[in-house]
Amino acid sequence: MAAAFFLPVTRFIEKTFVITEFELRKLRHDFTELVTRALQPALWLLIFGQVFSRGGAMPTSKVPYLDFIAPGILAQSVLFVAIFFGINVIWERDLGIVQKFLVSPTPRAALVLGKGVSAGIRTLSQAAIVYALSLLLGVKLNWSPLALLNVVVIVVLAATLFSTFSLLIACIVKTRERFMGVGQVLTMPLFFASNAIYPTAIMPGWLQAISHLNPLTYVVDALRTCMLAGGASSFGLPLDYTVMLLTTILLVLIAARLYPRLAT
Repeated sequence: MAAAFFLPVTRFIEKTFVITEFELRKLRHDFTELVTRALQPALWLLIFGQVFSRGGAMPTSKVPYLDFIAPGILAQSVLFVAIFFGINVIWERDLGIVQKFLVSPTPRAALVLGKGVSAGIRTLSQAAIVYALSLLLGVKLNWSPLALLNVVVIVVLAATLFSTFSLLIACIVKTRERFMGVGQVLTMPLFFASNAIYPTAIMPGWLQAISHLNPLTYVVDALRTCMLAGGASSFGLPLDYTVMLLTTILLVLIAARLYPRLAT
């Protein structure tokens, strides 16, 4: 009985990582992608963070504003990189690669999850960039091995979540032009309706309700808990992980059902 259960699970995991490795190999052909992605978090931390920290306009309790915003900028970087991941799938459709995946014996969910995990591993470079900038700016970071491991897991999981959401959008709109429009419309509301750059306590009631439904809010809360020395969670780390995991599973299942539509 145990073998009958674990064998399909093992094969699913193996095929998921085959897809992940295939996606990561693309970095060898465009390694500059990792460098150019450093510009956005640098601008937010060096300009936006510095200006607002001097103004003292944000009520972040005893936490300096730069410390408060650093996890939010990391979450923002993960979101902005992952949300446009779906355009790669549209390119693959145009090149005939999606059709080859669909005729393979690989489960659709493994295809979707493998692509999501590869996006998560790619975004680890964003974490390294934000940590380096935060260190230069004097942010009080938590350097314990457990905290660092948690940050790695949160970043990969968050990128998997948002890249899967991106793939789902690609399956619906099917064209690059429409995808870019929808992606740009979604990123800013997700970002500003979260606790990334200001506390939820200062939001109006209706925006607080939206923020509590926004998975990015729980990503930021988890990062703020693990990244900062003495970081405290607003919702509790177990709830943050639960929301991220359940949302990711739901999106993977939906995207797996819609993925064949991309080839039509």
